[in-house]
Amino acid sequence: MNPKFQPLFEDFTFSNGISLKNRVVMAPMTNFSSNEDGTVSDAEVEYYARRAKGVSMVITACTYVTANGKGFHGEFAGHSDEMVPSLKRLASAIKEQGAKAVLQIFHGGRECPPELVPDGDIVSASAVASERSGAKEPRALSGQETEEIIKAFGEATRRAIEAGYDGVEIHGANGYLIQQFFSPHSNRREDQWGGSLEKRMAFPLAVIEEVKKTVSEHAKEPFLVGYRFSPEEPETPGITMADTLALIDVLSETGLDYLHVSLQDFWSEPRRGVKDKRSRIEIIQERVGHRIPVIGVGSLYGADEALHALEKSGVPLIALGRQLIIDPDWVEKILSGREEEIETKLDKNAQDRLVVPDPLWQAIINTPGWFPGVE
Repeated sequence: MNPKFQPLFEDFTFSNGISLKNRVVMAPMTNFSSNEDGTVSDAEVEYYARRAKGVSMVITACTYVTANGKGFHGEFAGHSDEMVPSLKRLASAIKEQGAKAVLQIFHGGRECPPELVPDGDIVSASAVASERSGAKEPRALSGQETEEIIKAFGEATRRAIEAGYDGVEIHGANGYLIQQFFSPHSNRREDQWGGSLEKRMAFPLAVIEEVKKTVSEHAKEPFLVGYRFSPEEPETPGITMADTLALIDVLSETGLDYLHVSLQDFWSEPRRGVKDKRSRIEIIQERVGHRIPVIGVGSLYGADEALHALEKSGVPLIALGRQLIIDPDWVEKILSGREEEIETKLDKNAQDRLVVPDPLWQAIINTPGWFPGVE
């Protein structure tokens, strides 16, 4: 290995004692490839196993914690005990390759397609439709229903523990239910779950508390609890960078093991809320990085790009998403001094070689601009 890449391969230990063999993590990516009954498919298992060998930790695609939280066709389930064997199969496939396995848990809220949830009953913090085209207005959750969903995040965490995962990542990003409670666009409530900025934090904090409580009651060995968030929203009203800085100040004191910043572009700059021209990731790292590990992600492809991101931003961990679909051997190529052989554009004739399930492959090929090399 070229010695300059050594920083990517230093080990890292979380405060709870769980240790990672390097600084490269597989980012959570929806793959649309689970079975109709919500179980993990053979193709998914093969897809994850193909990518788990080099990275230190794999964060899975999101799994829904209640039947009315399913956000995608071909999403695997974590909402009932019947799913534990399926969840275990995936955890085992990842861990057998030498990576830690983290299950991302989520509820889609108003972003759920009506045909995927019972009776088409789409729910959210408030009856405010998403601004995406064709979005259906959701029904506002009652106080009791809100409490039930919080409990469901705890139950999904228990199943993750039983299935042998090394942790869970609470999906508070990308416009889904947890973010919907934090956002002034989607949360117009006037009860304990909405109103002021502090009250809009109540649901995310309650989910974290429930998950942490479940871990303390059920985990017999160290178990990670991470939280993913999106720093800003384009809508008005919407989450601003100032809102997010207030949120992460609080999150960093909850006993979480890490924060994961969901970014399309690692170096993107704030839209509004702060007078700071640095990248969001640098602002976030400076704000809370001394208190809690931050994972950065976003359109990093080559070895030099990833190294620069790690060193300039100061974050301890880098996540790769699309790049690990393009080249599952990214880590191994750097380790063996073959970083010049890393593929950074998708080979559209390489589905079998890359071990990508059909539904995901079709989504990639038919979405120009999503992946480099797909025009």
